Amino acid sequence: MLGQLRAIAIVPIALLLCTGILLQWNPSRLGKLLCNVVFVIVALGLFQHWLPGFHNLRVIDAARFTPNAAPYTMYLNFDKPLIGFWLLLTYPWVQPKKAFPVLAISALGACAITSAVCLFIALEAGSIAWTPKWPHLAWLWMLNNFLLVAFAEEALFRGYIQAGIARLLKARPHAQWFGLIVAVVLFGLTHYQGGAALVLLAALSGVGYGLAYRAGGLQAAMLTHFGLNLAQFALFTYPFIAHS
Repeated sequence: MLGQLRAIAIVPIALLLCTGILLQWNPSRLGKLLCNVVFVIVALGLFQHWLPGFHNLRVIDAARFTPNAAPYTMYLNFDKPLIGFWLLLTYPWVQPKKAFPVLAISALGACAITSAVCLFIALEAGSIAWTPKWPHLAWLWMLNNFLLVAFAEEALFRGYIQAGIARLLKARPHAQWFGLIVAVVLFGLTHYQGGAALVLLAALSGVGYGLAYRAGGLQAAMLTHFGLNLAQFALFTYPFIAHS
């Protein structure tokens, strides 16, 4: 793939294929557990870009979209979306079927509220400022953020973790809320490299994504996630104000 993949990348890909096929054969409880443990380990490596063999294509290199913004670099990640594809093919329940009006209303409502709350907090904290813009690479950013970022993250955190926990604990009261909270905490922690403020904002946004998922399914969560990111990208400092 244009030199972006090396032979060693076949290892995690093969592990995903094997575990996915084995789970279709309805193995024993122990077999299911082992397959899911392997998936979680591989998914963590792919999510954090720790696994060798993937040379993700850098398409934006230290760009400043506005004078006050920190430099921004963007890669087209070929590793992370493998998580989402595996989940959709192995566990179709991560994408619950919802009527389009329900999906649309859930996405619009969750996106509006989540964006207003998170961007207001970031604005008051001085992390971003009002700077409307539309860079010439915006179309590429949009495709990447929706198809590669929001898809993989929402399939993993809302589909697999949130809905998976709810399914495992379905006989217990508040199982849905417990799954949502666990997904929110883990989603926030994956943003640790941005510091405590970003962890808290990511967790807060995760509440909105989780509620969108409960009401409108995976597509609603993806649209909410993408909508918040797009609102910041187009209207505020992106990714954040550079402090000297």
